[in-house]
Amino acid sequence: MTLIKSISGIRGTIGGVEDESLTPLDIVKYTTAFADKILTAENRKIVIGRDARLSGFMINQLICGTLMSKGIDVIDLGLSTTPTVEMAVVNEEAAGGIIITASHNPKQWNALKLLNAKGEFISEALGNEIIRQVGSNDFSYASIDQIGSYTTREAYINWHIDAILNLDLIDTAAIRQRNFTIVVDAVNSTGGIAVPLLLKKLGVNQVIELFCEPTGKFPHNPEPLPEHLTDLSSAVIRHQADLGIVVDPDVDRLAFVNENGDVFGEEYTLVAVADYVLSHKKGNTVSNLSSTRALRDVTEKHGGTYQASAVGEVNVVKMMKDTNAIIGGEGNGGIILPELHYGRDALVGIALFLTHLAKVNQPISHLKASYPNYIISKNKMELTPDIDVDFILDRIQDKYKNQPINTVDGVKIEFDTEWVHLRKSNTEPIIRIYAEGSTLSVANSLVNKIKSDIKELTA
Repeated sequence: MTLIKSISGIRGTIGGVEDESLTPLDIVKYTTAFADKILTAENRKIVIGRDARLSGFMINQLICGTLMSKGIDVIDLGLSTTPTVEMAVVNEEAAGGIIITASHNPKQWNALKLLNAKGEFISEALGNEIIRQVGSNDFSYASIDQIGSYTTREAYINWHIDAILNLDLIDTAAIRQRNFTIVVDAVNSTGGIAVPLLLKKLGVNQVIELFCEPTGKFPHNPEPLPEHLTDLSSAVIRHQADLGIVVDPDVDRLAFVNENGDVFGEEYTLVAVADYVLSHKKGNTVSNLSSTRALRDVTEKHGGTYQASAVGEVNVVKMMKDTNAIIGGEGNGGIILPELHYGRDALVGIALFLTHLAKVNQPISHLKASYPNYIISKNKMELTPDIDVDFILDRIQDKYKNQPINTVDGVKIEFDTEWVHLRKSNTEPIIRIYAEGSTLSVANSLVNKIKSDIKELTA
C-alpha cells in the first residue's frame, strides 16, 4: 500500500491502514487542513469534481461531508474533468477546488488535487502548511447552525466546451469541411463524456467511441503511452480513420494516433498546437526541462522565445506568467492556453489541433513529419542510500561546465541539439536520467555516458 503526501495534495492506493494508504481518515484530515488554509471570512465556497474511477464516489462523499462540517458551501460538479473544475472555481468565484483523480495511475489509486481561488494548483508554501497541519492533528468543525450547504452543477462540461468554441483560434467550419473520422479512447472515464461531446460541437460527425463508458473500469493502463495504445491503433486502421485521440482519466493529458496506426507522440502534442498558435499570434512558449527541444525549434521559427521551467505544472505556469507566454505545457501531452485558463487542458488541445490539421489539409502523419525529429530516452539509476546525490550532481555539473547548463531543477546539459537531464528523487536514492537526440541510439548513448560518469564518481 502507498500514500504520497505532496505539496499539491495527497495520492495513494485504496485500502489498508491510516497514513500508509489512502484511507477515509487521511481523506478527512487533508480535506480539513485544506479548508482551514484556503478559506477566508468572505469566501466559504469550494468546487468539487471527480473522474470516473471506482473509488471516486466514495471519496466524494467523504470530502463533501467534511467540507460541509467545516461550514463550507460545496458545489459538486460530479463526473467532470480536471480542466473543467479549474475553470469552474473561477466562474463560481470559489475559494478553491478539489479534484478527485489519480490522473494516469491505475484503478487502485486515487488522489485529491488541490486548487486555489484562481483554479490553479496550490503553491509549495501552502502545500507544506497543509502537510504540517495534518501532522499536528489540529482539527475543529462547525456547530449545527453553521454547517455548509451542498449544490450540484451538472452542466459545466458543456459550459467548458462552449468557452473553447468561442476562442478566435478555433475554426469549426474548417474542421467540419475536412469531414474527419476519429476514434476516441477515453479509458472508460470522464473523457468518454467530454471528448465525443466536444467533437460533435466542433463539427466531427464520424466519431468511433472506444472505451467511452465512464465506468471507471480501465481497459488498459490509463497512461497514454505508445505501449498502451494498441487497441486504439488497430481501431484507427480498421475504421480507416483520419486519426485517433486518447486522453487520461481526468482529461488533462492528450495524445494522438496517426492514420497509419503509428503514434503521433505525446511530446509532439504541444509542439503541433504551439506551431498553430504561434502561426497566428507572435509570442513566447514554456515547457519543462524534460520536454522535447522541438518546441524551442518551432518557437524560434515563429520569432518567439522559449523558456524551460522546473518539472511540474505549477512551475510551468509560474514561468509562463513570468515570460508572458501565450502557449505552454509539458511533454506528457499537457496543453496550457492562458487565454482560456492556466491549466493543462486536453479539450482545448483537441480543438486547436483539429483546427491546425484541417487547415494544413494533410494527413496527420505528414504533419508529424514536418517537425524536427527528436527521441527522448527516459531512465533511472539506483544508488546506495549512503551516496550523496547532491554531490554527484555537483561533480557532473563541474565536469561539463563548458557546455550550456541549466540547474533550475537538477542538472540539464546541452550538446548542440541534444541534451541530458538529471534529477534526484525526493523519496529514494535514485537519479532520473532523461536524454534526447535525433535517434534513440543517440539518446541512449548520452544516458550511458552519464551513467558511466556517475559510476566513476561512486567507485
